[in-house]
Amino acid sequence: MMLRACVYIFLIFAPCLAIAQFNLAEENLAKQYYQNNDFEKAAVLYRKLFNNSKNQNYYEEYFNCLLQLKQFDEAENFTRQQLKKAPFNNTYSINIGLIYQERGQSEKAAAWFNNLIKNLPKNEFAIRGLSTLFYRIEGYDYAIKTLINGRKVLNEPNAFTYELISLYRYRKDKVMLVQELLNLLTVTPEVLLQAENSISSVFEENADYELLQTALLKRIQKDPQNIALTELLIWQYIQKKEFSLAFRQTVALDRRLKEDGDRVYLLSRLLLENKAFDEAISSLNHLVSKGPDNPYYIVAKTDLINTKFILLTAKQYKKPDLLELEKNYLALLDEFGKKISTAYAMRQLANLQAFHLNKSTEAEVLLEELLQIPGLKKSIIGETKLELGDIYILSGEVWEAALIYGQVEKQFQNSPLGQEAQFRNAKLSYYQGDFTWAKAQLDVLKGSTSQLIANDALNLSLLISDNLQSETDTIVLKKFAYADMLLFKNLPDKALNTLDSIDANYKSHSLADDILMSKAKIFLSKKEFATTISLLQKIAENHSFDLWGDDAVYMLAEIFETKLNDPEKAKQLYQKIITDYPGSLFVIEARKRFRNLRGDKA
Repeated sequence: MMLRACVYIFLIFAPCLAIAQFNLAEENLAKQYYQNNDFEKAAVLYRKLFNNSKNQNYYEEYFNCLLQLKQFDEAENFTRQQLKKAPFNNTYSINIGLIYQERGQSEKAAAWFNNLIKNLPKNEFAIRGLSTLFYRIEGYDYAIKTLINGRKVLNEPNAFTYELISLYRYRKDKVMLVQELLNLLTVTPEVLLQAENSISSVFEENADYELLQTALLKRIQKDPQNIALTELLIWQYIQKKEFSLAFRQTVALDRRLKEDGDRVYLLSRLLLENKAFDEAISSLNHLVSKGPDNPYYIVAKTDLINTKFILLTAKQYKKPDLLELEKNYLALLDEFGKKISTAYAMRQLANLQAFHLNKSTEAEVLLEELLQIPGLKKSIIGETKLELGDIYILSGEVWEAALIYGQVEKQFQNSPLGQEAQFRNAKLSYYQGDFTWAKAQLDVLKGSTSQLIANDALNLSLLISDNLQSETDTIVLKKFAYADMLLFKNLPDKALNTLDSIDANYKSHSLADDILMSKAKIFLSKKEFATTISLLQKIAENHSFDLWGDDAVYMLAEIFETKLNDPEKAKQLYQKIITDYPGSLFVIEARKRFRNLRGDKA
């Protein structure tokens, strides 16, 4: 009985399996014809496959073959037959309009499509489906009209918002995109971040943000209680780098909502990153004005002093200014004590004392106290130890420096902080003239996970290996390394004297371009741009393909762009980086700046 049953089942299903295998073979052959653009043969097979299976996929392939063959009458007759059988299948309806378009009957196609949109069913799924079909045939305007009319049919003014936003963004219809996003924020304020991302992906120039600003101000007048709209206004001020307006709006919102200052503090960090120091100071002063009980009081006071430190050390400062800054730090520590929340202030004060006020002993004591504070993050301890090692070098305690660098390297092995410690130790050996050991360590660091450390290690390793070819070169390298150490100790005038003595005493050596670059950096720090440019031009002209060739050209471009306000000259130099130094690390940034100066849209 079992055997008979199996034979019976086989006799029933065997023909079905054979048909399925035959269809699969024909389908594969049809695909092959289609991919080879042999649409005539593909059409015959797809028509047969569709007639046998009524599979919609075969219809689409057959229809596309007919369009490719310009057999429009056959395509229309065949599609109308399907539409008659399935009048609610919009695929067929859309394809009839598409046939009119392909025939060149644009008015007839438009009338057909508009009639579909005019007679939308009161069905959200069907409306969305028709819009999607329009999108697929690149009828983007019809897709938008479908959704807008769908709102009327459904009597839901906020329906299809996300679909319309996507379409407006794709079409770069900035006016309608803004309107749709503002409508969305009015009812769903929590999508603010998505709104900002949508805007930034489409907006290309300042005028676009002006459009947004105008629309926002009008909408805020109608809906002043909507916080998301005000936050978007602040965001667009930041995009336009109108930091003063961003500050005013942020503070106004902070006061209106009676907040602790969260958004003001976040703004202050952003302002500092953008070097908008005046507005940053105003933001921090606002936080300080909230009083000692405010959670941002200590950090705001610390950031205020740190900002003054940045401003002072970025220009030609006078010692009384630095002493006044030191008093501010000391007063801060007297007020709040030496603890985790003032750790950064302690580190900044130590840097000020050691590198600017010749008070390395006080700086050492301060950092050693900091390391005794319980609960410090491991990373803060590591960074503080590196800073303490730097100060030991200032005070001539090189063995102590090497020891503490070694501690950090061991504690943070295979991490960027540990690699930084290893690099500083290698550089200390370089300062002392122990070039063999220094180079061995630098060669290891050339494979560092930190690109910056790897590049610095590579450059210093090359400097050493390129300048040990003769006894004279080795002597000059030792003097050059000593000048480097003087620069590290913030003694630029003494470093310049040492570099000048090399040129005076050794007429022929291999460090000419390195000395020029060191001098250029010193004069740049002194804001002596004419001398800096002269030195960099010598490198660019006489040592164009040595180690510092591309650095010199890039530095020149930056000076002309940011210091001398000569965008044309800067543009020429950025172009030179792109064309003459295609392998340079500066190429990506040079291309970006060149395009910006040329006025390219994002």
